[in-house]
Amino acid sequence: MSIKPKIISISAFSGGGKTTITKKLNSMLQETQALFFDDYEFEQAPDDLIQWVNQGANYNLWNLDPIISDIESLKVSKEVPSYILLDYPFSYMNDKMKNHIDLSIFIDTPLDVAMDRRILRDHTDSQISEVHNDLHFYLQYGRTAYLEMEYKIKPNADTVIDGTLPTGRIVELIIKEIRDRGL
Repeated sequence: MSIKPKIISISAFSGGGKTTITKKLNSMLQETQALFFDDYEFEQAPDDLIQWVNQGANYNLWNLDPIISDIESLKVSKEVPSYILLDYPFSYMNDKMKNHIDLSIFIDTPLDVAMDRRILRDHTDSQISEVHNDLHFYLQYGRTAYLEMEYKIKPNADTVIDGTLPTGRIVELIIKEIRDRGL
């Protein structure tokens, strides 16, 4: 009998908890493999994300073949996982990827909390001027990309979970959603 893994996509803003939740969920579910979007080099991806968003954010401009190839390899591997978890920002918005996703979760973290987490994560040893430059860039340009996710990715997900909840609670809610959907 052929096993077909269930593919669960976890989306959130940068600093919204995608990676933390994916790692915790990976440790809680049995027979699970996690793939992380940031681990991939996408040769055909927009060079300037802000310009990409300002030009309409066409998610199909992203050639996601490397991650899709890894999903396909896992489906036919010697030990096929029950679940493939994707730390992946686009939910169902990329036409080639959407056919692979069985459940899309959006971790809805308020923008100020996501920014705070990102600064704490990315600037542990930075000078205050680097933090200042990052915040200035966010206010002038980067917020546009965050709002793109708010307006397109969040409503496109199957389930939205409050990103201010403790990590363990978020994972519990995702596992309940998986069970409730018979995945």
